[in-house]
Amino acid sequence: MVKRVLVPLAAGCEELEAVTIIDLLRRAEIEVVVAGLDEGVITASRGVRLLPDTTLDDALKLDYDMVALPGGLPGSDHLAADNRVGDILRKMNESGKFVGAVCAAPKVLVRSGVLDGKSATAYPGVLQAENHPDISAEAVIRDGMVITSRSAGTVMDFALELIEALNGRENRLAVERSLERS
Repeated sequence: MVKRVLVPLAAGCEELEAVTIIDLLRRAEIEVVVAGLDEGVITASRGVRLLPDTTLDDALKLDYDMVALPGGLPGSDHLAADNRVGDILRKMNESGKFVGAVCAAPKVLVRSGVLDGKSATAYPGVLQAENHPDISAEAVIRDGMVITSRSAGTVMDFALELIEALNGRENRLAVERSLERS
C-alpha cells in the first residue's frame, strides 16, 4: 500500500528543505501532498516561488501516514501559528502516526505538544527558546513516531530517515544509492 505524506508550506519556508523532502519522498514512491496554508504560490525564505498541489483546507480532507514540516523563518512561525497545523499534528500523534520536522520547524512540534517527553534536535537555539528540555546536537533524531533534524545541511539525511520510517530500510537504501552520495 502506498504511503501518503502531508507537507504543509508557509510563506518564508526554507526552500532547500521543502524541495528535498518532497523530491526524496517521491523518489521512494511515496504519495506527497504539498499544501499551502493559503491559496496560490508560496514565496520561500530566499525568494524561490513554490506552487503547492493544493490548499491545506483541501488537503485535510485526506488521511496521512506522516506529516513532514520544512523549517525556515518566518515559515516555521507561520506553521506554529496555524491552528489547522497544530490540530493535524496532535491527531497524528494521538493516532500513533509519524510526524517530522527540520531546522526551525521542531518549534511547531513543541507548541502542539508533540515533543512532550521526546528527544529532538533542531537548528541551534530553536528548542532552547521553546524551553524543550531534551535537545541533541545530532543530525537526525527518531524518538518513537517523531523524527527531527537539525538544518538545511541535514535535510537529505532527514528525508532518508522519513523514507525508512514509512517504507523500510531497503527502500531508503535504494533511494540513497540512486543519489550517488558516496
